[in-house]
Parts: sequence; structure tokens; C-alpha cells
Amino acid sequence: MKKLFILLIPIVLWGCNDKNQIQVSGNITDAKNVFIVIERVNINSKKIIDSVLIKSSGNFKFKLDAPEADFYKLSLSENNFITLLIEPGEKIKLKSNSFYIPGNSTISGSAGSTFLLDIDNHLIKTISILDSITKVYQANLNMEGFDTLSMELNTLYDKTLNNQRRYSIAFILDHLGSLASIKALYQQYDDNTYVLNDIKDIQFMKLVSDSLKLYYPESKHTKSLIANLNNEMGRLNQFKVNKLINEAEAQSLDISLPDPSGDTISLSSLQGKYVLLSFWASWDQASIAENLSFKPLYEKYKSSGFEIYQVSFDTNMETWTRAIQFDELPWINVCDLAYPNSKVITLFNIKGIPSNYFVDKEGTIIGSEMHGKALKIKLEQVFGF
Repeated sequence: MKKLFILLIPIVLWGCNDKNQIQVSGNITDAKNVFIVIERVNINSKKIIDSVLIKSSGNFKFKLDAPEADFYKLSLSENNFITLLIEPGEKIKLKSNSFYIPGNSTISGSAGSTFLLDIDNHLIKTISILDSITKVYQANLNMEGFDTLSMELNTLYDKTLNNQRRYSIAFILDHLGSLASIKALYQQYDDNTYVLNDIKDIQFMKLVSDSLKLYYPESKHTKSLIANLNNEMGRLNQFKVNKLINEAEAQSLDISLPDPSGDTISLSSLQGKYVLLSFWASWDQASIAENLSFKPLYEKYKSSGFEIYQVSFDTNMETWTRAIQFDELPWINVCDLAYPNSKVITLFNIKGIPSNYFVDKEGTIIGSEMHGKALKIKLEQVFGF
């Protein structure tokens, strides 16, 4: 999933009256005489709104106008910050028992900011566990019994990732009406790894966007999420198309089935001839009628390099062979007794019978559904008479 927001940022609401004003204040241990900065987070960008010098007591205060719910970043330095999500009129108080505020802070006065603090703190703990596992792994690379230890560490590492994933999904499902769910969608372990990184996770983007369209229809964050969802859906659909194409390319359009004598004959064995690949069944009257129309055409062109490779979807061997003998069908006949679970039906996208494809000497399909006069004209074009 692509990064949409620089979301590790606090949020504020702009306004021209008290209802549209917000207040962010707090106390940070060991941060006296240090500037603290508040930035508003927009789509793929952030803007510094204000900065104040923290008093010797560790106290600070911002008063800002905010017309809508927004994300904000409250920071002491580039890597020392927390994210807030503030609604108009909220008065937020932050308290940190350390100069390093991530993981060491409490927040009151803003439900959205509390949600962000919870999910950020959970991710911080997860990353700490993953780092510890990695350190143990690296420290024991050359130690005796490392093979057993590495399996245990890998299992623990995967379990930790899965626990974080389950937590994030649970948070999203429990907070679909909050903009905080957007942050949960885009959390990252590092610059290259998202918590929700499975292609199926697009379903959670859909859930969140559908919900926020009801609660925050005019929010720029809702609109950006919807735009990103549409982009991801386009990528997903293209991925599916490419996957189908690749699978089709990897899967040969060949058929190998038994004839009435039990000998297996493949379609590919007929390369060098023009072939009518025909699908029928003895229980289908339209198929029987079409077979009779094939006979004079087959007689006319067989010596010029024309062949009919006919696949029956009969389920009874005796019934099928009796039908071939009764109508004296002289071309190659094979039967797919697996009908209706035939792989041939899927491979050639057969939607009904009779059905056919026209195949050239190289085995390339150059026509389809050639019945009656259409087949007669095609054969005249190919053979010149």
C-alpha cells in the first residue's frame, strides 16, 4: 500500500470563533528553554503553524484556529514528536515524563489524539520487541545450537508481526467512524515496510473510506483516502489481469484426450494443418445437426491440409462411440469424460455447444464460432477454392 499521509503528526481545527479554536498545552520533563513546534499535516505535506519556547517549568501552550478535524505533529526535533488528531473546540493537555516524548506521554482532552497515542505506543513496543529479537539473532550467529535457536527466533518474530497486524485490524474495525483509522491503515515499521502490507488489506481501506464518507464527507483526509483507494483498486485490478495473462501464457492451449480406441491424441500434434477445433455432445441435437454440415466440407478440404479435432462432452463412453459410428464421423474424435468439471471448458472459455475455434498451421487461433456459411467462407479464403 502506498504512503498517503505523513501521518505521524498532531491535528487541529481552524476557526474564527471559540468553537473553531483549539488549545494544546502540556508539560515535558527536562525540556526547559527548548522550542516546541506544531505543524499541520496535509496530503503528502506538512506546514509549520507555530512554535513556542518551553518555560523553565516544562510548560508550553498553543492556541490555534481550526475549522475542521485535522492531523498535527507536535515535535521537539525531527525524530522526537507525537501525532495529534484534534476536533474544533478541543483543549488538549500533554504530559511527558521524558524529554523524548514518543512512548513516554499521556494525553487528555481529545479522543482522536488518545487513539493515535494508543496505536503509536503499541507499534513502538512491537518495534522494540522486533529489534530485540534481531539483536539476539545476530549475537548468536556463530554459536553452537544456532540452528535450533534461529527457528525459535523466527517463529517469535513472525508471531510478533502477526500480533501487531491483528491489533491494527482490530483498531480499524473498532474505530471506523474516526479519522484515527486512517493512521492505522498507514502505520510503518520502517520507511519500506507497512504493518498492513498484504494485497487483501485493501478491504480495510474500503471499509474506512465508506465509513468516513458518512462521518467526515468534506474532510480532505477522507477525500485523499478515497482517491488512494481508487488508485489501489486500479493497481489491484491490473495485477489480477496481469496474473491471468501470465497464467494463460504459461498454460499451453493444448488438449490431449483419448479417441474411441483409447489412444491419446493431442491438438498440438496437428500443427502444419488448418484445424477446426469443435466442441459438441451426442445428447445435443444442435451439435448433431452441425456435424452433418461438416461432412461435405471435410471431404472437400481434408486432402489440402484441413482437419477437424472434435471434443465431446459426453459422460458415457459407449453412448459417445455409438453416436460417432451412427453418423459416420470421419475426423478425429476425442472425449472429455470429466464434463461438467472439464478443464477444457475453462481453458477455452466454452459457454455452450456447439462451439468451435479455427486454428492455423502454427497452432494460433485465428477465428471462433464459425458455423454454417461463416465456416464455408473461411475455408474458401484459406484454401482458395
